[in-house]
Amino acid sequence: MSETERAEEVRLAVYGGFARIGRAPGAAELAARTGFDNREVRQALELLHRTRALVIDTATGDIVMAHPFSSVPLGFSVMGSRTLWWGGCAWDSFAIPHLLRDEPDVLVATRCPACDAPHAWVARRDTPPPGDQVAHFLVPVTHMWDDVVRTCGHQRLFCSTGCVDAWLKRTGRERGYVMDLPTLWRLARGWYDGRLERGHVRRDPSSAAAHFAAAGLRGPFWGLPSD
Repeated sequence: MSETERAEEVRLAVYGGFARIGRAPGAAELAARTGFDNREVRQALELLHRTRALVIDTATGDIVMAHPFSSVPLGFSVMGSRTLWWGGCAWDSFAIPHLLRDEPDVLVATRCPACDAPHAWVARRDTPPPGDQVAHFLVPVTHMWDDVVRTCGHQRLFCSTGCVDAWLKRTGRERGYVMDLPTLWRLARGWYDGRLERGHVRRDPSSAAAHFAAAGLRGPFWGLPSD
């Protein structure tokens, strides 16, 4: 079996673990599930990290993220019928019911970073959740993978644009991109299609741009025209 084939088996085992029990399998679990030894598992994880199929802590080898799942809390919890996940960000939290066909809806919960007000939505596959809240994404698409954990940690949901402005003023950060809940839902819908299946291939730049445009996103933040 080639290194690429082993990596695909490990990727499927990681995603399967997240989907079933809400967390990433450890190295011993991955070895037991795939039949590979620890060295082969580590090499596979490193390859998956380099190709952006997973995010690992390069110091420890631990799995940090397998989008839309996260091993670390980044502001969101996502509750299904039997499983609790950390949502990696606003985008990923709303994407989980679109990826997991056995979960027709999930409960997404968070707090406004500006005023700490609690928010929760039932996120479904068929329609956007109601609400006047807005999402603020800090990091533009061309730099999202420079530090992907920081990027995901700053894709948050706020009570309103007023709360976004207050948070930006308090933290000294520049305004990123603000979208309403229906736009966020369209962005999340279908973005991770196929991640649980063998042979999944990440979107190329043209496919990603087409998805962003179809969701209603505009402007250079997304690598798109402004009109």
